[in-house]
Amino acid sequence: MVRILIYIGLLFALAFAGAWVADRPGTVAVDWLGYHIELAVLTSLVALFAVIVGLLLIWSVLRSTLGSPAMFGRFLTRRRSERGREALSRGLIAVGAGNVRLAKRLSGDASKLLKGDPATLLLKAQTAQLEGATERARKTFETMVETPQTRLLGLRGLHIEALRAGQAEAADLYAEEAHREAPDLPWAATAVFESRCATRQWDAALTTLDAMKRAKLVDKDLAKRRRAVLLAGRALDLEDGSPDDARDLAADAQRLAPDLVPAAVISGRISSRLGDIRKATKVLETAWKQAPHPEIADAYAHVRAGDSARDRLKRIRHLITQRANHREGTLALAQAALDAQEFELARETLTPLLKSASSQRACLMMADLEESQHGDDGRVREWLARAVNAPRDPAWTADGITAVAWAPISPVSGRLDAFEWKVPVEPETPLAQSPIDDALLAAPITEGDYEGGPAEASLVEVMPPAALFQDNDPAPEETETVPDDAEIPLDEDTAVIDSEVQHSADVDVDNDDEDADLEVDADEQPSDAVGLSSDADAATDDGGEADPSDDADKTGPVSVEFPLPRPPDDPGPDTPADESEKRFKLF
Repeated sequence: MVRILIYIGLLFALAFAGAWVADRPGTVAVDWLGYHIELAVLTSLVALFAVIVGLLLIWSVLRSTLGSPAMFGRFLTRRRSERGREALSRGLIAVGAGNVRLAKRLSGDASKLLKGDPATLLLKAQTAQLEGATERARKTFETMVETPQTRLLGLRGLHIEALRAGQAEAADLYAEEAHREAPDLPWAATAVFESRCATRQWDAALTTLDAMKRAKLVDKDLAKRRRAVLLAGRALDLEDGSPDDARDLAADAQRLAPDLVPAAVISGRISSRLGDIRKATKVLETAWKQAPHPEIADAYAHVRAGDSARDRLKRIRHLITQRANHREGTLALAQAALDAQEFELARETLTPLLKSASSQRACLMMADLEESQHGDDGRVREWLARAVNAPRDPAWTADGITAVAWAPISPVSGRLDAFEWKVPVEPETPLAQSPIDDALLAAPITEGDYEGGPAEASLVEVMPPAALFQDNDPAPEETETVPDDAEIPLDEDTAVIDSEVQHSADVDVDNDDEDADLEVDADEQPSDAVGLSSDADAATDDGGEADPSDDADKTGPVSVEFPLPRPPDDPGPDTPADESEKRFKLF
């Protein structure tokens, strides 16, 4: 727009000057070498303009003629430069495409056509890296470091090569040198920061973080979070040696990141150790409101040393009111009740949680509850088995590993703030888990109730033996009832059940009748199936001879029905010596 206005202004000035001259006529007389020439003013001006244009044309022709060799040389140089640029561009594309042979050829062409161009060193170095010539690439980067224009590029290349060679110290030196020359260089600042974090140089890492924040390499929220983690890490290191400094650092970290649980736990733990119980409880309660966590609950329960288990239970009751209806609060209350031997409270607390969101931790608590309250080994094993297949609880995880306690950096990669409180990765094919019955959550039957009556039916409903011993063999067609007082011979050598022999055991429990019938298949009864003698053996013992035709018909599995007044994996009460031979030796 400005150029158009200037052009219009010049045209207007020329038009105005021409009109001004035309309105003022006159003549111009020239006397030179005996000639007298008179011309009008306008004609004189036109003649003067023509002479000037002619002189300029003559000068252009003379200059072109005299400067043609130089012009020809510049033409060749420009053409050479264009070919070199084209080779350089194609070489970089070949490197990106992974064409080693083409990249190597174009790198040589670019180096010949563009002598002294720093970009050819970059192509040469990248070609060497693609080819796997580590030594040649390193020397090329060292050459680039000597040139001011490519110094930072060379340092970055040497840093990468040192990392590939596993020389972490050399890589850190190159990164620190680049960071000193260019503090706003992102890769150098990040490398220096990560190196100082990995070596637990907390003060140096904080200084680097401040420099990165001033250079606007990280935003404010990320810088605040990283600073909080660094302060928490330093407080963790100073907790034993300088508890006062560690508490101040942890408090600063909690102010910067209220959801950073380890900072609150460290601050509360140190305050409790120093005798400042009020401050410790306040810090832990504030953190619990922000993010309920089992470590906060544990630190809050043990905030005062020497308290009894009931005092800790009372304190946990107060803590969970700060964030009601939270899963971690329920688990913390159940654990405190279990420690205080308030078994009914623990059972009432865990029962709704197990029905809605069962987990390994809840199942393990139930196993401890059954063992502590009743010493029921059968129930304990049942809950331990459920814990194996139950969903996993959240834990501190970082880079694919699970840790018992939080750490500011990852032990695998050295990355800051890598640990997260989350459920670890589940297996691709999780094991199936049967639903939890109400009878399993109820209080178990004591050992005295195993003698008979309704207790037997209750236990059979909890752990049905038929489901444990049932196999795919068809049910027998005919059964023979054996009286309870019948003498069944047992062979001590074959009393143990052979797991490789096919067998089938069906349990039939009648709650209305205390006497159960023991039915043995008369047609399908091998002599060594469950330690019972066959008819042929019985006949031999009586002095008779066994009929071979009977052996041919008496083949197949044995079906035995007998009552179980307790779970199969429970040894039950001690039996008198005179009744031991009347029992089956199952395990």
